[in-house]
Amino acid sequence: MTARIIDGKVIAAELRARVADEVARVKREHNLVPGLAVVLVGSDPASEVYVRSKHTQTQVAGMASFEHKLPADVSQADLLALVAKLNRDPAVHGILVQLPLPKGLNTEAVVNAIDPAKDVDGLHPNNAGRLAGGFEALSPCTPLGCIILTKSVHASLEGMNAIVIGRSNLVGRPLVQLLLNENATVTIAHSRSRDLPGLVKRADLVYAAVGKSEMVRGDWLKPGATVIDVGINRIPKDDGKTRLVGDVAYQEGLAVAGAITPVPGGVGQMTVACLLVNTLRAACAIAGLPKPAV
Repeated sequence: MTARIIDGKVIAAELRARVADEVARVKREHNLVPGLAVVLVGSDPASEVYVRSKHTQTQVAGMASFEHKLPADVSQADLLALVAKLNRDPAVHGILVQLPLPKGLNTEAVVNAIDPAKDVDGLHPNNAGRLAGGFEALSPCTPLGCIILTKSVHASLEGMNAIVIGRSNLVGRPLVQLLLNENATVTIAHSRSRDLPGLVKRADLVYAAVGKSEMVRGDWLKPGATVIDVGINRIPKDDGKTRLVGDVAYQEGLAVAGAITPVPGGVGQMTVACLLVNTLRAACAIAGLPKPAV
């Protein structure tokens, strides 16, 4: 038995098409154009690729895209002043400050300065707290994408045993909350967990988000489990180039899992699509319109 490969490219493309339809509808019916502002500080190559992709996809979906590029040595005060300006701008419904920020800038202060209604990264303490309390909130994009990918395999996650390996504020913690909202039974594991292979073996749903290449082995998995690999790790090849691998040993996982996401072509595709979902939702909420159908 070989696992079903969960194609993030196809699922993300379908989601982006649904977002574009809803954007066209709110434009037509309410004269509202959702706007996303992305702030990039410095010139981290990976961040630049992400920002380009976000800019393109935002425009393809029919939204307004505002790019702000700041030098790596920008002062904290100037960065906060830009965030304050975007908070006040009625054309901007979503604000995303690309992380990580260069050294010397206080990430927490910048995240806290974003208007929670425009916090499409879902990192503001207001949104994190609302999510933890089970209330309506803007959720971080990657965990949201993980749930959508899982639901492409299982219509309902109710009562399923899930394990989340990794406890970051960006992925692990919010993913636990989203799984609880789906009525799954959730274990959160991390580098200090005892007998990690034994914990993983009991799970119907495995989410690997530790940032360690191919850490989760095939023999850790329960046969037929659904595996969502959040990891993106670059490892050197013999020719001096690098290749991308996830946190799961993919070939081993293919032989045991029921369904698995590839790296690349899995979760990464969903992150930008879910950013568009959050921007559309934020625009509708700010305008006092009903929640869009995505």
